[in-house]
Amino acid sequence: MRNNVTCPVFAIISLLVLIAYGQGQQELNSFTDSRDSKEYRTVVIGKQTWLAENLNYEMSGSKCYNDSTVYCDKYGRLYDWETAMKACPSGWHLPSDVEWEDLAAEVGGEKTAGKYLKSVDGWLSYKGKPGNGEDTYGFMALSGGLGRSDGYFGDIGVLGYWWSASEYNVNSAYGGGMYFDDDGVGGGSYRKGENLFSVRCLLN
Repeated sequence: MRNNVTCPVFAIISLLVLIAYGQGQQELNSFTDSRDSKEYRTVVIGKQTWLAENLNYEMSGSKCYNDSTVYCDKYGRLYDWETAMKACPSGWHLPSDVEWEDLAAEVGGEKTAGKYLKSVDGWLSYKGKPGNGEDTYGFMALSGGLGRSDGYFGDIGVLGYWWSASEYNVNSAYGGGMYFDDDGVGGGSYRKGENLFSVRCLLN
């Protein structure tokens, strides 16, 4: 009799756990970069495993926002494209434009992906509407702003921009962004050597 009661209860609990996991579609873990011993959260979304934080590995061709390590500690470093292409640790890579599109599709499409990927704080409000996201999947996209090779930094709290590995032409590559006043994601092509964007690494 005990077995007849226990097994169904265990099965129900297991089913509820699976349902909850399926609804969240996330699995949080961690990864330590052997190059500098920095630890990063990771997250599984669909079939992809992402760093759930912006990369903060110091290289020539990367900078902290406003040249302050305080910003690097929170938002990670900003990289020019050539540096971003080789910044990810072994076993990880800078995602292609298609891989970014796959992420957006997995969380509901480009028109609403920002809402579900943006962090729950740190984004400015717009006309009384909070700019923060829901961070439904644990991706925690931050509004880390951007930089340029001439020393300009701007838009922290307003936007987050990330490089892709896909080239538009010899001088430009694709990048994608999220904004404080929009639930979607957008992007375009940007000059490789002039712009400094954040980096998110994807597991090979």
